[in-house]
Amino acid sequence: MSITSEKKNELISEYRTTGNDTGSSFVQCAILSVRISNLTDHFKIHKKDYHSKRGLLVLIGRRRKHLNYIKHKHGDEEYKKLIGRLGIRK
Repeated sequence: MSITSEKKNELISEYRTTGNDTGSSFVQCAILSVRISNLTDHFKIHKKDYHSKRGLLVLIGRRRKHLNYIKHKHGDEEYKKLIGRLGIRK
């Protein structure tokens, strides 16, 4: 259910804003989106895994907070661009 370090490094290099950026909200949203998609695939098989479902809701809330920060700090254009790149509907 977690992501590999290679996949995480790919996401960091794709979504970073500067050369050494590893923890900006853009990068964290991308990493959280991959983790959320992995968990949703897990729930297609294991429908009664209620404990992990709580973890999924925590991840969704964390991603929502980062997206709100991006929307207020960087503007609607960057927000919509990131949502389009991640494939999140909103």
